[in-house]
Amino acid sequence: RAVPITCSHCLGKDMAAHVGASRTPQEVMEHYVSMYIHGNLGKACIPDTIPNRVTDHTCPSGGPLSPSLTTPLPPLDISVAEQQQLGYMPLRDDYEIEYDQDAETLISGLSVNYDDDDVEIELKRAHVDMYVRKLKERQRRKNIARDYNLVPAFLGKDKKEKEKALKRKITKEEKELRLKLRPLYQFMSCKEFDDLFENMHKEKMLRAKIRELQRYRRNGITKMEESAEYEAARHKREKRKENKNLAGSKRGKEDSKDGEFAAIENLPGFELLSDREKVLCSSLNLSPARYVTVKTIIIKDHLQKRQGIPSKSRLPSYLDKVLKKRILNFLTESGWISRDAS
Repeated sequence: RAVPITCSHCLGKDMAAHVGASRTPQEVMEHYVSMYIHGNLGKACIPDTIPNRVTDHTCPSGGPLSPSLTTPLPPLDISVAEQQQLGYMPLRDDYEIEYDQDAETLISGLSVNYDDDDVEIELKRAHVDMYVRKLKERQRRKNIARDYNLVPAFLGKDKKEKEKALKRKITKEEKELRLKLRPLYQFMSCKEFDDLFENMHKEKMLRAKIRELQRYRRNGITKMEESAEYEAARHKREKRKENKNLAGSKRGKEDSKDGEFAAIENLPGFELLSDREKVLCSSLNLSPARYVTVKTIIIKDHLQKRQGIPSKSRLPSYLDKVLKKRILNFLTESGWISRDAS
């Protein structure tokens, strides 16, 4: 006769209440298990191989068709305010707005009717299959976000942890390479991706060391003890070359500065000009003597007008309107004459 399946703990409680206070529920349960399950009675009644046992033929955990792809992950350890900011529901490990938010519309209106033909049934099965694939893709993206700590990165929590975890400083080139290879995140775990970059860094260091040893060999260095002396001499030589180039550049600047006034520096009156006046004469292609003459006439006329003495301007004939305007503006900006007079 079939025996109904019941919990052994509940059975122990009921039997202990029936026996009385002389036996605890734990003792009653151990006696039942040892006598009726593992004892001779259990060996005679419970078969070794159970027929029609269901076997799981799906892929192993983590495979493309594994049921673990749609298994909810443990909830995120974030505050209530952060949950509200993300729209996150920790008890369901869901978000208010999921990836492919309208995926449920594929099956929301499906129903199995008794008069469906084979084509309609297959169509409904195809819709269900499409919905399951969307759910797997949604869960896969959640797994990637959880593996790479994208939620703490979004909340700005992982900066200090990354600084502590990193054993070396990441260069600008490596940061740019990480951005270029970011699409590989979905095909590699976080540890595999970090190991890839660590191995790439080791490869770069080894290649640099190989080039250094090859340079030593070309220069006749056969022992590592000799390399220190060679590097010190090379450093001094490069420093000396750098100082020489720096001195040459300074000398070139000075020469270029002097060469700026090469056209007028040998003319009379050049030593009477200021630096700004030298630049003005050089730009106007005006000799220093002519500039001093024009400057004297303009200032003298300006002083006579301020004293109320009528005067007629006697500017030289070589001074056209453009030169006059440039010189007047320069004298006004320098404060030699007032702006109303100019």
